[in-house]
Formats: sequence, C-alpha cells, structure tokens
Amino acid sequence: MSEQRTSVKEPTVTRRRAAGTELRSPGSRLDFALFYSEHMAVLTRFVMRLGASPYEAADAAQAAFVEAFPKWAQITAPRAWLRTVAARAYLRQVGVRDRPAESLPDRPGGHCPLDEVVLREQEQRVYDALGTLPPRQRQVMAWHLDGFSHAEISAELGITAEAVRQNYARARLSLKKALNLGAEGPR
Repeated sequence: MSEQRTSVKEPTVTRRRAAGTELRSPGSRLDFALFYSEHMAVLTRFVMRLGASPYEAADAAQAAFVEAFPKWAQITAPRAWLRTVAARAYLRQVGVRDRPAESLPDRPGGHCPLDEVVLREQEQRVYDALGTLPPRQRQVMAWHLDGFSHAEISAELGITAEAVRQNYARARLSLKKALNLGAEGPR
C-alpha cells in the first residue's frame, strides 16, 4: 500500500535556492526543503479541493511530506506522488477526525502553514461548489486545477482517459450551475 506510482512524467520543476547555497543533487535534504516550502500550501489547497477542511488538508499534506522524506531520492514525479499520498491520508482521516485546537503550532520562524491557504470569499464559493460534486468528479477537478493533463490524471487515478474526460465535463457543468456561470459570465 505504501508503494506509489511514480512513472508519470512531469514538467521540470524550477528549484529556487537561497543566496550563498550551492546547488545540490536532486534528492538532497536541501532539495526536499525547497520543494516543501514551495509546495506545502499548494498541496494543502489540493486536499481542500477534495473536500477537506483547512486543518484536515494541512494534516494530510504534512503526512504526505513525512512519508516522502525518507524516499525523496527515489520519487521521480513528486507533484503527482504527493497528491496521491495526501489524498489517501485525507481519506484515512474519516472517522478519526477530532476537533482541532483553536490554533495550530507555528513552524519554526513563527509562521503557520495555514496562513498561506486562507481563502477569499470568491475562492470559498468555488471550494463550496467543489464540495457539492460527486467524489470522482471532485477528485478529477482537483487534479485538473493543479495543472495535470487528462492522461496524467488517468494514470494516477487508475481510470481510463475517457472516464477522466467525462468526469471533468460533468464537473465543469455542475460547477457552472452552482456558481451561476453561463455563456455570458457571472450573473
């Protein structure tokens, strides 16, 4: 169950590095830390699109990064791998959910990861509309919104490309209705 699909090719991820640090090989601790800082909020939002609260999403995203760390050098498609693992971590939370504390502990430096995923009113409407979709449509749309192609989504979810296209089309139609969007735009 811990073996994840890593064959999907991804666009090359541009790695930032702090001034004065040398470029290290992929799979290094520095590479992991940079990827974490660049992608933690994005991964948290992905899990929120699957229906998680911000706290549940942050927990699932963190669990995915924790699982990734020891095998970082072997993961060939980290964006897809982390989304698959985070989605599974979120689904495992069902039935085990507690009420979170009023505030989450800060990361070193006094910065809470949830600060980066605070939603504006319009974004919240989109997330609420995503929550009304059937699970498979919501899953396909979450992957699509993170920039994955239908072929990549098909490979990661283990469904046909046609099923991805159908779920995507149905999800778009449902979202347009839920958000009152027509051919003429917002009403």
